Order: sequence, then structure tokens, then C-alpha cells
Amino acid sequence: MDADTALLEMRQAARQKDTARLTALLPLLAGHPLEPWAAYWELKARLDTATPQEVQAFAARWPGSYQEDRLRNDWLLLAGKRRDWDAFRTEYPRFRMRDDREVRCYATASELMRGQSASAETAAQVKQDWFAQRDLDDGCLLAADLLRQAGRLTTADIWAKARLAMEAKRTSLARAAVALVSSDAALTFAQVQASPIRYLAGRGPRSSELTVLALVRLAAQDPDQAALQLSGAAGADLSAAQRNWVWGTIGKQAALNLSDLATSYYAKVTRPQDLTDDMLAWQARAALRQGDWRQVLRAVDVMSDAREERDLWVYWKARAQLALARTDAERSTARAGLEALANASGALGFYEQLAREDLGLPIVTPPAPTPLTAAEKEGARGNIGLNRALLAILAGLRGEGVREWNYETNLHTPGGMSDRERYAAAAFACERRVWDRCISSSERTEGFMDFAQRYPMPHEGEVVAQSRSTGIDPAYVYGLIRQESRFVLDARSGVGATGMMQIMPATARWTARKIGLDGFSGSQINELDTNLLIGTNYLKLALDEFGDSLPMAAAAYNAGPGRPRAWRAPGGSGPRLDGAIWVENIPFTETRHYVKNVLANTVNYAAMLTGQPQSLRQRLGTIGPAAPDEVARTKDLP
Repeated sequence: MDADTALLEMRQAARQKDTARLTALLPLLAGHPLEPWAAYWELKARLDTATPQEVQAFAARWPGSYQEDRLRNDWLLLAGKRRDWDAFRTEYPRFRMRDDREVRCYATASELMRGQSASAETAAQVKQDWFAQRDLDDGCLLAADLLRQAGRLTTADIWAKARLAMEAKRTSLARAAVALVSSDAALTFAQVQASPIRYLAGRGPRSSELTVLALVRLAAQDPDQAALQLSGAAGADLSAAQRNWVWGTIGKQAALNLSDLATSYYAKVTRPQDLTDDMLAWQARAALRQGDWRQVLRAVDVMSDAREERDLWVYWKARAQLALARTDAERSTARAGLEALANASGALGFYEQLAREDLGLPIVTPPAPTPLTAAEKEGARGNIGLNRALLAILAGLRGEGVREWNYETNLHTPGGMSDRERYAAAAFACERRVWDRCISSSERTEGFMDFAQRYPMPHEGEVVAQSRSTGIDPAYVYGLIRQESRFVLDARSGVGATGMMQIMPATARWTARKIGLDGFSGSQINELDTNLLIGTNYLKLALDEFGDSLPMAAAAYNAGPGRPRAWRAPGGSGPRLDGAIWVENIPFTETRHYVKNVLANTVNYAAMLTGQPQSLRQRLGTIGPAAPDEVARTKDLP
């Protein structure tokens, strides 16, 4: 067996946790450029029985590598679970990435266990990591409990974690948080989880915090029923802050359902500061649908400085200020927010483009940065980690190669590479036609943009010809492909979408029949020409279905056509919305981001392909309810 074959077999054995097979194959990789991966898989598979000396020997053999630091991460997790704090404290200072929440929590637990007090900053970091959990882990739960015992985490903090987890439908996380407060409450929690409406209707004393959790769970199922319960007996014993939280949850769920009742639910909140940033975001989105700029501004103003998607809310705040402005000074303040986005040196995405149009500025390809020097290029080409990452990707270890590439560019040194180093790394990936790493690194340059890197056009002849043959703007097809796969020909998603245009097998078969592609088989979907043929034809059918609306067709491509039909206007009535407001109210986070990125990509590709100024607003258009007599043109569109 040759080394390359052995490498792929080892990767499979690692996934199957076949320790014996890994140990048997490892000698075949001696001296191979990707031997660090083989050695990592083999040692990780038996890490629970390995000695500290073996771990240290691995680190000494591959110093400074991604594999060394990833194994250290694995070792620290194991030491934390074993409560082997001496081993943990020995290795933690050497951990470079510091990207694992659970390891950070174990580090705090380690210090608390030996009697050290936690600083306010440390307690805040644990709280942030614990609140961000999506799956129950030992480290952050342990650190939270120790901080509770030390008086650095309050009971209110713990109940807030339980509420957040319940709202996210992470009931195991909610139950674990409740158990920190009271074992009795944890037992009652099962009733809340099983049937919140039955718990709320029960007789006898009830915990106000468990009532909140029941209402939060009910809101996820039926926000209108939760509102009735909160307005009645269930809300009688809640504090004002608790009621505000629940009204915020109900308002958010109603907004996600695109219900006109969302704004009335939010209106019952007496203190907006009691709401989370996520609740406030959906309050602002609901107000956008209603055209209530004053409520948009109020919601955005209460958001914390740490809110996500800062550019999004900078844009909508400026729009609200502009809509409400009555004086030149107020208009100047509003324009300042738009100008901050429009003049951003390292981005020309969705909000930057909207801001430029609002200010009457053209959306054009920015000037290229200063070319790379020979020394800068050689620095990237000589980087061992970057070379190993690209070699792994080209050898079929895409996941491993991507992780190593990201480590080298973003985590190997504090703060990651400089702009110029990332620019050189992107150029290196482009030279090797590893387009996703080219784009990824180029996007992270903050002081300048090289559009040829950020928006490459692989297979230009095939993409442009097929797009025009199908009757679609090539810029739109390029914009969608960049978002779907970043031009990885053999890309495969977790749900089975395949190829550069990420087509599901059933959709591929349906489209092949629709366009009369005789003899089509699923094995052809990764072929460039076939993938483009089927993908562009399906996209054209989606465009035809939605009256050539680019945002609705993109939403259909990502989430299926039934959902954008429902998102047009619930119940088939309502006003026509500015396309940007319609996109902002897409209930699925993934699809909302997807549509924004596809449209922004399209504008940038059009600027490159035509050399002319472009308009995002023109492509967004307006979106309203379907006409009463409108019928689906392609009823079985999958």
C-alpha cells in the first residue's frame, strides 16, 4: 500500500476510532509531508491511555504546528475531565489557539480549585462562554458552579442561562443550569419540559422562574397562547423584569412567524433593557415591516455594544435617523453612520453597498492594493503550515487542510497574520487554485480589498456561456456559486448537496427530467458542465416562479420554494416591502445571511464583468403578497 492510500485509510480509521488500524498504518507515513496528521490521529485515538511523556514527545517532534496545538487542546480537555489540575496547569500556558470555550472554562476552574479568586474579567469570560454553549459540556458547567459558590455568578445569572437555553430549545442545558440552583427545581423542570401549558394550569405553589421557563417554552410552540397565559394568572406572580423577558421572547417568536402581533407584544415591555440583543433585533425587524422607524431606532439604541452584526444595525439606525430627521443637524448625524459604512476600507458587502447607494455613491470595483513584493510572496510559499494545508486539501483531506490553513492565518500568532501576510497567503492559494482558501484569507484583509482575489472567476468560459444560454445574468450565477461552494468542485454539504452549485440529488434528478437531460445519473453531478447545466436551469425555474425576484429565487435555492412563498406576506395580504426589509425579516438565520451574501456578491461580480457602476437596490426590488389569482408556475418545484 502506498503512503497516500494509507493516509486516506488512516483518516477513515480515525473517524471509526479504530486504534489498532491506526497504529498498524502509521509506519507507512514515515517521512510523508502529511505525517503530522497521521501521527495526530494515531495518538488522539489512544489519548486516554497515553502518558504525558508521549504527548510531550509529539509536541517536541512537531513544534509550532497546528497538530501540536490541537493535540494539546485534546489533552487539556482530558485533563479537565479527569480533574488532573497539575497536568492541566503544565500545558495550558503553552496552548496557543485558546479557541476552545470548554478549555477556557477549565482554566478558570483550575485556578478556583486551588483557592485563587476569580477577577471580574475572568467571571465575565466564563459567563460569556457558558451562555454561548450550544451543547452541554463539563468544563463550563463546572466553572459556573465554582463561580456560583464563590459569589461571582448570581442566581439571576444562572436563571438567565436557563431561559436562554430554553428559548434555543436546548433543554438539557436549561436543566443543568436549573440544577445548579436547586435539585428540587431540577425535578420539577421535567414537568415544564413535558407540558408547559399543564404546568401553568396546575394548582399549588409555583416557582416564578420555572413559570418563566414554561412560558418561554410555550412561546416557542405558540406565542399567542403564551401571551394569553402571561396576561392571565401565570404572569401575576412574576416580577416586572421577568414579565419583560417573557414579552420579549413572545415578541421575538411572533416576529419570526412574521405576525403583525409582534409589535403589540413588544409594546408591553416596560423596560427594554431587560431584553437580550436577539430580542431587540427582532423587535427592530418587526418595526421595519411596519414602517415604524421610531421603534426601529428605540430597539437599536438599547442594544449592547457587544451585539452581533454591528454593521447591520449601524445601517438600520442611520436609516431610521434619516427617516425621522427634521433638522440639518439630525440629517448630518444620520449620514455619518452611512458614511462610516460606505467608506469602510476592507469591505463592500450588503450594508456597505446599501449605504453607498443611499448616499448617491457608485458601487464600483475598488482600486487594487499595492502589489505583493517578491519577499512577501516567498514568505507565504515558504510557510510550512500553509504548504501542508494545501497539500492536505489537494490530497482529499479538505476538512483537515482547511483547519490547518485557518490556524496558520488566524491563530498561530496572537491576532493572526497581518493584512499583507494574509494577502500573500491568499495569492498562494489562488496560484494553487484552492479558491475557498484564497477567498477566505483575502476577505480578512481589513485595510484594503483585492477584488480579483475576493471574487475570482474560475471556469469563466463555462460559467458565462451556460448562464447566458439559460437566460441568467452570469454575475448572479457567480454570486451564488461563491456563496454555495466557493468554487470547490467536489464540495459536499452535511445534508448531501453536491458540487460547485451544491445541488441535492433529488433536485438534480427532477431538474434533469424537467430539461430533458436523457441518461442522467447521480454520479455526473460533480462534473463541472453537468453541475452548471442543472444548477443554472433550476435557478432559472426559481426565477420564473418568483417573477425574476433575485432575493426570492436565492431564498428558494437555499431553503426550498415553499418558504419564500410563505415569507412574501402571511395570509396573502400586506404591503409591498423594500427588498432589503424583506430580506432582513427572513426568519432563518442561514437563509437571511445567504440571500444577503448572494446579492452583494452579484453586485460585485457585475462590477467586475462589466466595468460599470452597479445597483444593489435595483436587484432587491420590492416584494409583496402574491396576487389573488397567482398560481405556481411550477407546482412541483422542489
